[in-house]
Amino acid sequence: MVSIATLGSHCALQVLKGAKDEGFKTILLCEKKREHLYRRFGFIDEIFLMDSFLELFEQNCESMLQENNSILIPHGTLISQMSSEQIESIKTPVFGNKYILRWESDRALKEQLMKEAKLNVPKSIPNSEQINSLVIAKRHGAAGGKGYFLASSEEEYNKKRDKLVKQGLISGDNDLYIQEYSSGVLAYLQFFYSPLKNELEFFGVDQRHESDIDGLARIPAENQLATDKTSSFNVIANSPLVLRESLLDDVYKMGENFVEASAKLVPPGMNGPFCI
Repeated sequence: MVSIATLGSHCALQVLKGAKDEGFKTILLCEKKREHLYRRFGFIDEIFLMDSFLELFEQNCESMLQENNSILIPHGTLISQMSSEQIESIKTPVFGNKYILRWESDRALKEQLMKEAKLNVPKSIPNSEQINSLVIAKRHGAAGGKGYFLASSEEEYNKKRDKLVKQGLISGDNDLYIQEYSSGVLAYLQFFYSPLKNELEFFGVDQRHESDIDGLARIPAENQLATDKTSSFNVIANSPLVLRESLLDDVYKMGENFVEASAKLVPPGMNGPFCI
């Protein structure tokens, strides 16, 4: 019997609850510090404890997954905790295309993929010397918004970058990706592509709630100016949205173009779930 395994973080509860509902055995690869949380959920059949997620590459973990005929479901924690080379060396079958995760962890590659898919992408800024309008600086990989910041000048950028270096979040400019800031409603479009059916499903859209930028937005401008607080974009929750039906045709075209671009640049492409 096939079992479904995933790392104990990010969206593990949703993944394993869904797998259990579909009749699969469920396995959680869990850091010891989180064991108490996951023991609460009866739909997790087996919890494999480890000191670090990097133990995924050790023989005892690989043997356990092999014995259980496991399929590993990747998510953001895999990208944030491991290098692309490590992910691509995983011996356990990975659901989807594990090679596309390299493109997810590198914002320059991700931009290339999105442009190939004919998606509107904010202009990237090669270096801080070329900042002449409001920009957002992002860390590479799946950082969950941690360490993102806004800047309107090279001086402001350098000040906030140096603060992140002191905090140990980054080592320097190479860890940051600068884009022109584009205002609008944040909507995360959720898709699933089945190569077996050659079918794309659009199954939802959500909005992220970020700390503390969401809270700062509720403070009047004069009070914001009186503080010396640097805004942060740490994702703490998601909530569903309902798009206007008139937007759906464009949404499907975006998803279809992304699937086609992925197959061209990173074969066999974006198989399984993805978000734009």
